Amino acid sequence: MELGLYTFGDVHPQAPDGRGREGEERVRHLIEEIELADQVGLDVFGLGEHHRPDYVASAPAMILAAAAARTKNIKLTSAVTVLSSDDPVRVFQQFATLDLISNGRAEIMAGRGSFIESFPLFGYDLEDYDQLFSEKLDLLLAIRDGEKVTWSGEKRAPINGRGVYPRPVNDPLPVWIAVGGTPQSVARAGALGLPVALAIIGGEPARYAPLFDLYREAARRAGQDASKLKTSINVHGFIAETTEKAGDQFYGPQAEVMNRIGRERGWGPTSRAHFNQSIGPNGNLFLGDPDTVAEKIVRHQKIFKNDRFLLQMAIGLMPHDQIMRGIELYGTKVAPLVRAALAEEKKQAETA
Repeated sequence: MELGLYTFGDVHPQAPDGRGREGEERVRHLIEEIELADQVGLDVFGLGEHHRPDYVASAPAMILAAAAARTKNIKLTSAVTVLSSDDPVRVFQQFATLDLISNGRAEIMAGRGSFIESFPLFGYDLEDYDQLFSEKLDLLLAIRDGEKVTWSGEKRAPINGRGVYPRPVNDPLPVWIAVGGTPQSVARAGALGLPVALAIIGGEPARYAPLFDLYREAARRAGQDASKLKTSINVHGFIAETTEKAGDQFYGPQAEVMNRIGRERGWGPTSRAHFNQSIGPNGNLFLGDPDTVAEKIVRHQKIFKNDRFLLQMAIGLMPHDQIMRGIELYGTKVAPLVRAALAEEKKQAETA
């Protein structure tokens, strides 16, 4: 199982030091975080696209390209690319270029987007939300699968035998589908035989496990090769030397973000009591000391049989030094524990 991180590049919504200065610092810190994740042996780093004042990464491929030049092994992916409001030709070109810079480490995680700011920004109608994603995913896959493309749809001008360049080193360029728990989205990914990444930000994670069963069944019915199916769970959490310290450092920034978004979406406010429940064995937050987090990752891998685990630690205005320490513990303490436990389970299964 691959172990990694993802973030949205949070910045202060009001930018008291000025948006340019605030953005410069966060991008610089982001690249340092990706570089450290590579150095401590983590497998994947994802960066999400947003078009809001509280996130700096409206163009993830550019930040990932800067990080690619300073890393050697870690895979670099969007998390997510809001494909519905972008042009698949440019998405492919940007990530193929990232793949060349990184020597084959680029991936696309395509989603419809949980925020809607990009739709009016780029002139799209929200009433076309589903059709835009479906058509643009179809075009992206057509570009990925062949150098010369002939394609037509209703929401974009047709392409008649045109070439799309550059082509990636890692061909075909990996495309994951990001979902938030909608069965139809999970089934579509399975039917297409594409890897699926499930975001879990609330409730008991185990109750989402049937979605992966649905994914595999949809793939089977569509005649997809089961050996090519991949799954990821993407969750919130944090790692520190002690569980108490992890909770104290993470609660404030995470609660501020969840309450701010909650006011926009009509959620009720969170509380420390709710937070403490979420960090329990069955809660959605993977937070604590290295042993606690490793045990929770392993236990949920038994439930989900997932191929990838991505942790969002940098949420809100987390201090950079705390994020860096969390990444260090993740790579040097948590990852070895998880890998050893999974290797032992595999060995026991093979000898049973």
